[in-house]
Amino acid sequence: MILFYADETHIRDYQALHAAWTPAGKQKHIPTHGHHAKVSLFGAVNAQSGELFCMESSSCNAEAFLQFLQYITTENPDKHLVVVLDNARIHHAKLIQPFLKQYEERLTLLFLPPYSPNLNLLERIWKWLKESVIANRFHASQKEIRASVRSFMEHLASFPDKVLQRMGVVQMLKD
Repeated sequence: MILFYADETHIRDYQALHAAWTPAGKQKHIPTHGHHAKVSLFGAVNAQSGELFCMESSSCNAEAFLQFLQYITTENPDKHLVVVLDNARIHHAKLIQPFLKQYEERLTLLFLPPYSPNLNLLERIWKWLKESVIANRFHASQKEIRASVRSFMEHLASFPDKVLQRMGVVQMLKD
C-alpha cells in the first residue's frame, strides 16, 4: 500500500512580495506587464518515500483529474494506492466514477473534512513551491513560470528527504 496526499494548485505570476532585505526606506520593486500567466498542476506526494508526482494541466476539471488518477495508477503498478484529497467537486464527479469502479481493488480515495487544508500535507509542498518560484520574482511569460516550476520539481526529485521533512513526516531509523 502507498499513501499519497494529492491536490491541485495554480502557480500565478502575481509578483508577490515577501520579506526581503532592502536598504532602510526602500521597497523592493518587481516589474509587471499588466497581465497574469499561470501554470496549473495536479500533484501527489508519496508519504513514505517523499516521491512527488506532478502533471501540468490547462484546467482543473474532472477530466484533468481523471487523467491524473490514470497517471499515478500507471506509475505505481501492482500497488494499492490510498489517496488523501480535499472535497473539491472534481474529486466526486460522475466522470471519474467508472474509473474508480474499475480500480476499486487498488485505489482508495480518502476525503478530508471540509475546510481543513492544513490536513493535506501536499499543501506544504505547494507553499514551498510558490515561495521558491513566485515570491520576489518576475516571470515575463507562462513559459518562464513553467521552466521555474520544472526546475524546482527536478530539485525536489533529488531530495525526497527534504520533501518528507517539509511535510513533517518523521522517518524511522533503519538498522
